[in-house]
Amino acid sequence: MTKPSILVPATHLTKSPVNVRKRTDPRADAELEASIAGHGLIQNLVGVPVSRKKGHYRITAGGRRLDAIHRLIEKGTLPPDHEVPVLVLANSKDGREISLAENYDRLQMSPAEDCLAFRDLIEVEGRSTAEIAKRFGIEERFVIGRLRLANLAQPIFEALEADEITLDVAKAYATTADTGRQTAVWEALRNSYSRDNVNEIRRALNGYSYRANDPKALLVGRDTYIAAGGRVEDADLFSTAADERWIDTHILDELAEAKLIAQAEAIREREGLGEVRIVTGVRIPYMETYALQPLTGAAEPLTQEQEARKQEIEGEIAEIELLAEDEDYEPDDDEEQRYATLQAELTTIVERDAVIDPEQKATALAYVVLGEDGTPQMHHQLYVAPVPDEESSEADNDGDDCDDDVGDETQDNSAAGDARPVMSQRLREMLAMMKTELLAVHVASDPAFALDLGTFIMVDRESRLASFDIPSDLRASAPSRLLLDFKPATAAAGEWTKLDEALDRSWVNHQAVPDRYDAFCALPDEARAAWLGWAIARTLHAVPDGRAGTGFLDHLGRKLGVDVAAWWRPTALTYFDKLTKPGILALFEEIGGLELRVRYSGSKKHDLAASAERLFGGDVIIEPEIQERAVAWLPDQMRFAAPEICDQPTSSDNSGNDLTDTVNAEGDNDGDESFAQVA
Repeated sequence: MTKPSILVPATHLTKSPVNVRKRTDPRADAELEASIAGHGLIQNLVGVPVSRKKGHYRITAGGRRLDAIHRLIEKGTLPPDHEVPVLVLANSKDGREISLAENYDRLQMSPAEDCLAFRDLIEVEGRSTAEIAKRFGIEERFVIGRLRLANLAQPIFEALEADEITLDVAKAYATTADTGRQTAVWEALRNSYSRDNVNEIRRALNGYSYRANDPKALLVGRDTYIAAGGRVEDADLFSTAADERWIDTHILDELAEAKLIAQAEAIREREGLGEVRIVTGVRIPYMETYALQPLTGAAEPLTQEQEARKQEIEGEIAEIELLAEDEDYEPDDDEEQRYATLQAELTTIVERDAVIDPEQKATALAYVVLGEDGTPQMHHQLYVAPVPDEESSEADNDGDDCDDDVGDETQDNSAAGDARPVMSQRLREMLAMMKTELLAVHVASDPAFALDLGTFIMVDRESRLASFDIPSDLRASAPSRLLLDFKPATAAAGEWTKLDEALDRSWVNHQAVPDRYDAFCALPDEARAAWLGWAIARTLHAVPDGRAGTGFLDHLGRKLGVDVAAWWRPTALTYFDKLTKPGILALFEEIGGLELRVRYSGSKKHDLAASAERLFGGDVIIEPEIQERAVAWLPDQMRFAAPEICDQPTSSDNSGNDLTDTVNAEGDNDGDESFAQVA
């Protein structure tokens, strides 16, 4: 089909009209041109001889390469007599097929292969990014970007190689060179719905760094941060952002806190404050101050001059208002302006900012925050400093009685002054975490204690509608109702009301959380167990048939042996009114045959639904076998039936007992035994 390749001057070659590639890309052509100029023609052309022109050929495969060579000759990059290897086809009729085969069967390199190839050129062959960009006719920024992708954290790059993530997702992770930060975000998002969300990945990565214009960064300064070992990341290679990021967040946090503590101590001494806390941000978190009482001062009394002027203004205003009561009085613009000016002056005299005296400041709690420009500033609101609990004070006194020397030393320190160390928010949070870890270990080691504690947390939060004072995320919240306006009066709903009313709420009215908890723990075992059942049961979601979760709800119902027919019967309100007339008649036929259907077929829809309620409720005198089937009938959506056996007849053992009942009975026994062990 082909002859051996030969060298042919490029001037003797033209593109064949049978070449299947008709469109081109200027950028890709420029890259190809640069590649040929740097590496030569790596792949030969394919052509057929031109009749009547010996030594001339039409190129059927490689037209873009031939155009690039012609442009290089015109620019003088290649000599005019430059020769090109051409593979000659024996049969010119094969030209179109070969052209299609060459373009169609080409497999594009994956992004991961591109990245590794560029990295090898630099690390193995010692090429520079600028040199690579020039020889391949691409932008240096593109090469740097591929190198950043090649240096992705291992699990992310492996996902790119395996086509588990797209190139855009990989670029999102590569916006930072910190592989530790990449891995942390990857592990957090890989199994979530946001794993392929480029914007969410970028937001998560940004949370691990600070912009150069962040108040913390402005407070510390770039030189100080770098001198402490902090690293600065240049602008995002995959966007047009021009700002840099400081990626060693722990270094910046520590430097900012140290500097803010020093500034806060200076503010405390200058203002004569009792205690100062720092917040390395522009706002104080709500949870930081929600339990504190704001400190309010009092306005200074008016001076004699201010009091005299106040009375004078009030007299003038009273005269103007008295004149305005006359129906014939029409004030001019000057009088209206005079009235407005008097009102404004009176406001400045009467409404003045409250002043906090030095004695109040000496026991006040203040916060120092960062301004948008990184300048430390005292928050405008002062708070009443929290006092130690009486129990803690008594414990301290007891300790002093045991060691007089320690007590004397404490008194000496106290007498020396009220100077207290400024404690940063980070330090207080660290102490809180370590303290909670210690408590958690002990709770986890005492299951009985944990059971009472968990029950109390769940029921206390739901029994006191504005209770946000329990430091736990444990919830037993009732899910949203599928139909907010539908309240069926079923037997189960009535029984739930009885259960709720029977709960022992003697502990609820205590104001303090510790008092409520102790009162709850003092309840009898049965009362606490009832609260536990109430808390867990109310969390169950109503799941329409066929959706995720129905299988588990059915399993629970079978395990508890719920007899649905004894608790629930279909009524017009809860079922039949929602069916069409043919649908109701089909149910009549299902339990009583065609004769029963015909018997009720003349009824109107409303009357038919009422008749169905009576029939399926056992309130109609009818043949015994039909009545038995009617009172036992349930819609499939109300059954707790196993999916694999729901359409099969119930099996029986040799003694004639229903095996389903046996399973349910065993489920009841298991449940009772487990609950007894927990109680």
